[in-house]
Formats: sequence, structure tokens, C-alpha cells
Amino acid sequence: MRSWANRPHSSLLASFLAASCLLVAGSPQELHEASGSRILHQTKPHTHEVHCSRERSRAAWKAVDEYLMPFVEKEKYELPSKCRLRPENDMFREQEQHKIHFDVNEWRCGFCKKSFRAEKFIDQHFANRHNNLLDNTQGRCLADLCGALHCDLTMEFKKPKSKCNAAAAARNRHLCENLADSCFPINQGHSASRLHEFFLRQFCDAHTCNGGSKPFPKGGRKQTNRFYLALCILTMLLLPVFYLIVFLHQREMKKGDQVFKRIGKTVHKKKPS
Repeated sequence: MRSWANRPHSSLLASFLAASCLLVAGSPQELHEASGSRILHQTKPHTHEVHCSRERSRAAWKAVDEYLMPFVEKEKYELPSKCRLRPENDMFREQEQHKIHFDVNEWRCGFCKKSFRAEKFIDQHFANRHNNLLDNTQGRCLADLCGALHCDLTMEFKKPKSKCNAAAAARNRHLCENLADSCFPINQGHSASRLHEFFLRQFCDAHTCNGGSKPFPKGGRKQTNRFYLALCILTMLLLPVFYLIVFLHQREMKKGDQVFKRIGKTVHKKKPS
């Protein structure tokens, strides 16, 4: 107590200020780091990482829609809920249905009406802005079925042919046959039995390195050729013009015949009796 009392006031004040500076210097940084970490934790978006290729899923659905669904519709058969080829079991199906293609360089989002110049940009938009619409549950990634469905043949940028891998072909055939069993159980009636056999011929038989069968031997959905469509439209436009030209030509021919008849009558009248 005596030492504190005898210490000069200036020394006490200097010690107090030094301790205060050290305390104050440390606390804002700690508070800033603590508050910054809380803000970062609060503002960091919670996103579900999707491990499924949108492009290959689109190629898989194209194969299903073009080479399978026309025959399913013809049989008036409803795919079972456990069938992975049902539209509802495609995690990207809702987004793809809201993709509006107006022109070659114009795509529009059906959710927010935003326009894009290419399909890859609207795909990025769906992934960034409408990712909450994806149901990323097990068994909803159609890209996982690409091996069985020959996706490489339906993709815009086809991969160059490589040497056949017997092990991969066997795995793809096994996956393909499992799809046939789950989507078309042969004990579910004649339609299911016929479609089961059709699916094996259409998709599964080509999974071999023997080179005997090709994918989609039964054909697919008939699509109107663009050139043929343009030719039909051009013909419809030119047909009235053609008939107009024929009509005018026939009218001129009739007028010419009438002139010749008048000239003939005049000549007969001028002949002496």
C-alpha cells in the first residue's frame, strides 16, 4: 500500500494508459474476426452439390423419348413407378420442360422469363438460380443409365469410336437387362411382355463386341425432315403463282384465237362472189 501511495501520479497514469492500449488494440481485432466469421457463416449459401451430368442426362432422355416412348405409347402401357425411365425419375425434367427455345440463338427460362443466347447459358442459369427445384435423390440421375441407353449416339458432340471393351459391354448389357426387368415385368400382361422383348432388341443386344447388332434397329419417332418441310412450304407458296400463269396464258391464247377468227371472217367477206 505504501509503495503504491509513494509512486508518482505520472507513472501510474502511464502504466494505466499502456495497459489500456494493449487491451484496446487486441479487442477490436478479436471482435472483428469473431463477427466476420459469424457473418461469413450466416451469409454463405447452403447449396446441394449435384454429381450428375445435365448434358448426358439430356442425351439419355432423348434416347428414351425417341427410341422407346413411341412404342410404349402405342401399347398404351404405363411405366411402373420404380422404373428409372419414367419422366418423373429424371432430376432435370422439370427444368428441361421450362426451357423455351424460340430461335437458334434465343432461349428463355420458363420460370423467370430471362433470355439467353445459347443452351449452355440457360443450363448455367438453372444451376445457379433454380437449383432448389432439383430432387437430387438416389436413382434420379439419368446420366447413370447412359451406358445402357447408348447416349453417345444421341449427343450433339459425338465421341470418336474407340476399341470395344468386353468388360464394359457386359456391364452395360447387365444394366440394360435390369432396366427391361424393372420397367417391363413379363408377369404384368401381354403389353409388358412385348415391350420387354422389344427393349432387349432395341437397346440391349448391341452391347457386345461381336458387332452383330446395332442400337435402335426398330427405328424411332418419325421426325419431319426440315428440308422436306421447307420444300412443302415453298411448293404451297408457288402453286398459286403457277396456276395464275397458266390461267393468264390460256386467256391470251383464247384472245389470239378470237383475233384469228375475226381476220378469217374479214378475208371471206372481201372475196368476190
